[in-house]
Amino acid sequence: MVKKTQPTGQPDFFALAAEFASLTSRAPEGIWSAPGRVNLIGEHTDYNDGYVLPFALAARTAAAAARRTDGRLTVRSLQWPGVSVDVAVSELRAGCPSGPGAYVAGVVWAMREAGYRVPGLDIVIDGAVPVGSGLSSSAALECAAALAVAELSAIQLPAAELARLAQRAENDFVGVPCGIMDQMASMLARAGHALFLDTRTGAVEHVPFDPADAGLVLLVIDTQAHHDLAESGYADRFASCAEAARLLGVTALRDVQEADLPEALDQLAAFGVLARRVKHVVTENARVLATAELLRAGRLAAIGPILTASHRSLRDDFEVSAPELDTAVSAALTAGALGARMTGGGFGGSVIALTPVATVPTLSAAATAAAREAGHPSPTIWPAVPSAGAHRDALPALRAAHGG
Repeated sequence: MVKKTQPTGQPDFFALAAEFASLTSRAPEGIWSAPGRVNLIGEHTDYNDGYVLPFALAARTAAAAARRTDGRLTVRSLQWPGVSVDVAVSELRAGCPSGPGAYVAGVVWAMREAGYRVPGLDIVIDGAVPVGSGLSSSAALECAAALAVAELSAIQLPAAELARLAQRAENDFVGVPCGIMDQMASMLARAGHALFLDTRTGAVEHVPFDPADAGLVLLVIDTQAHHDLAESGYADRFASCAEAARLLGVTALRDVQEADLPEALDQLAAFGVLARRVKHVVTENARVLATAELLRAGRLAAIGPILTASHRSLRDDFEVSAPELDTAVSAALTAGALGARMTGGGFGGSVIALTPVATVPTLSAAATAAAREAGHPSPTIWPAVPSAGAHRDALPALRAAHGG
């Protein structure tokens, strides 16, 4: 069964429960869901111990699950016809199984590696977070699975610790060296807020972020240039930052302050690529701090130029943009956006544009026309609404809501 992804919606939980029953001949013990995220600002800073400012989307991924008595893990999805996982929990090994089911299997593996007992499980997934669009469909999947596995295994952990186990699944099982931002946003976000996260200390602050209240819209422009971070240059950027930190004699690039940047760039003068990487990370951390301060002061419109500066830095210094992203940013700014930038790991994916409500039709038309003229796919454009993080969805209420 294949369902069309709806970027602003969520799975039909009742239909998911029915599909679970059809596949397993029993009802699920529960359904747990987690959102994708938009990173407002703070790109490639999380694995450098820096600052990030994401928020959760309305679009969610859901996991229907129930325990098994034979110690086996099965994973199926409404989005992956003909693809399934069926393996003994005790036989899970990093990288095996691979494919889409690895994100769920990796969560089970990470919990077992942390010393927790996990029973056999049947898990069926349905998702509305666009895949490959830079909106962290992987973290939504991992976090929904982490909630389900933890509750069915009687593992009581804070949400932040579950996020770290989900991150370990992606790092060590799937093989993507991502930072902690995506999983923390999916687990901890609150509606109407952005999550200001210090990735070194783990400190979080829920900063009010309500574009509609300011007469604005934050549009997501999904360029349809889909990416796969496991196959892109993401790992190369991770390694470059680690090498630059080593050469500068710091634990992480977070330790280089903006005032110290000229000296750091002088030290790296013989390493042009590394110098550019450092320049992005240091200035991006400063942009996150400035954006958070403006949001605390209720000056949402003033963050526009900071978003645009972030895109220039990602394009020129970190070199993770793509023609489709640059075209969308340029079109949005020309059509009246206050600011625009790529969001996510890069090499494809989505752009965000902060714009007055009145300019939305013109901006949407301009972005579509610019993509067509450049020979790019037509983008999907929709408003992002800061939404709630991961939680359990009560089955009895869902049945009643559907007339069951």
